[in-house]
Amino acid sequence: MTRFTIPLACMALLAACATAPRTPNAQLAMYRAHAGAPVPSFRYLGRLDSWESLGDRTIAVWTRPREAWLLDLSGPCNGLDFTPVIGLTSQVGQVSAGFDKVLVHDPANFDIPCLIQTIRPLDVNAIRSDEKQRRAMAAPAAGH
Repeated sequence: MTRFTIPLACMALLAACATAPRTPNAQLAMYRAHAGAPVPSFRYLGRLDSWESLGDRTIAVWTRPREAWLLDLSGPCNGLDFTPVIGLTSQVGQVSAGFDKVLVHDPANFDIPCLIQTIRPLDVNAIRSDEKQRRAMAAPAAGH
């Protein structure tokens, strides 16, 4: 009996994974939908309120509670999905596309630089509203 139970459980798990929504892709799509046109730079005073990895080539950074930016990187940024700490390079309080970098802190105590290709302002209110709506829609499903 157990020789069939384990393979069946594994098959059910794999099927569930295959049909589950790809959350990182959906999250990235939502952020892109609420991003404005590219801008050359944004003001940065050396501190991030928060940030979110949206894959290995894109992050969202909050410089203030109501100000956020979508940063597309020029290539894959190793370790971005796993690090709890990032930094941004900047000159004179500005982060500029094509010049400044996201610094991914590596456990070996060095920073991996990833060039910022494009910067797009995010509509923070629209993102919060969208996330609230998604949570409300998921709540009834969680009760079953």
